[in-house]
Amino acid sequence: MDSGDTAFILVASALVMFMTPGLALFYGGMVRAKNVLGTIMQSVFALGIVSVLWVVVGYTLAFGPDHGGLIGGLDYLGFAGVGAEPNDALAPTIPHVAFASYQMMFAVITPALITGAFAERMKFSGYVVFIAAWLLLVYAPIAHWVWAPGGWIRELGALDFAGGTVVHINAGIAALAAAIVVGKRKGFGKQAFIPHNLTMTVLGTGILWFGWFGFNAGSALAANGLAASAFIATNLGAAAGACGWALVDALRSKKSTTLGVASGAVAGLVAITPAAGFVTPLSAIVIGLAGGVLCAGAVALKHRFQYDDSLDVVGVHMVGGLVGALLTGVFANLAINEAGAAGGTALVGKQAVAVVATLVFSGAASWILLKAIDATVGLRVSEEDELG
Repeated sequence: MDSGDTAFILVASALVMFMTPGLALFYGGMVRAKNVLGTIMQSVFALGIVSVLWVVVGYTLAFGPDHGGLIGGLDYLGFAGVGAEPNDALAPTIPHVAFASYQMMFAVITPALITGAFAERMKFSGYVVFIAAWLLLVYAPIAHWVWAPGGWIRELGALDFAGGTVVHINAGIAALAAAIVVGKRKGFGKQAFIPHNLTMTVLGTGILWFGWFGFNAGSALAANGLAASAFIATNLGAAAGACGWALVDALRSKKSTTLGVASGAVAGLVAITPAAGFVTPLSAIVIGLAGGVLCAGAVALKHRFQYDDSLDVVGVHMVGGLVGALLTGVFANLAINEAGAAGGTALVGKQAVAVVATLVFSGAASWILLKAIDATVGLRVSEEDELG
């Protein structure tokens, strides 16, 4: 066990935890003033319920001993056996409990990301049931497939350094299902929903950018050269993404916007996430730029297809995750990470399999969960509450 690696992962865990309050501010600034506290509450409450569920059963489903490449066993139920000694199969130089705690913070922010799609119209009780069920039935299996020893996507050889499929594509397609099942906000397409406080959104962007260093560099699971490589790739992805979205805004409307730059930075961060530990700095710029440009274009599609993704979760996280996952297959470089793979047609194919599997499973499972909850607990606030 290495004390330096342990200290690094504990700090990285705190950084990733800080991303969820950052997300609360990022989303909170983009909604109308009457919905700020409700929107922030959804992200902050995820810190509570997901943390508890992760210790009780979520972690063991995601990282317990493999069963058929699909799910973890119940060996770590209630964090049994998750103590100060390292688990050599997961992270050989840090305490097992440090690894499990780090993964907890990923589990917290992923369902919180989905909330942006149904902002301003889902009732709290329906939301609580949804994220609890989604964590255990959707997030945990996909995390096992991609990151756990024996998981079928990991064994296939597809790469996801810090969550392009597990976090962003997973949350993005679930967000699309939620936006459709919950339905449009009253007045969608007829009135403008103006962000009430972009200063709050920019502050949230800064916190997300800051925390993302723990998200990506921390995924090296050691204080080493790979972490440093992922760190610079993360910054460059965000920077290029901000530039890319600003360029699209300038070409489309002859002016760049504050919201566009903030959204572009997040899109670049999303795109670089699966690639951060596998690509060179120049490749990171290309991936971030592609994320910013393509996500800016994707966001406009919600009006063409008439689904109300309130805060652009689908356009930023699903599309950004797709861009990053596939471009990881193009630009992965063994000189950066010898445990990865060389970019090329074969790797792109494996990445595509991982992407499609995530889209199909998460999309279908999320849709079924939402429909079941809507038929029982209910998802939508009353019209009086929504318009009040």
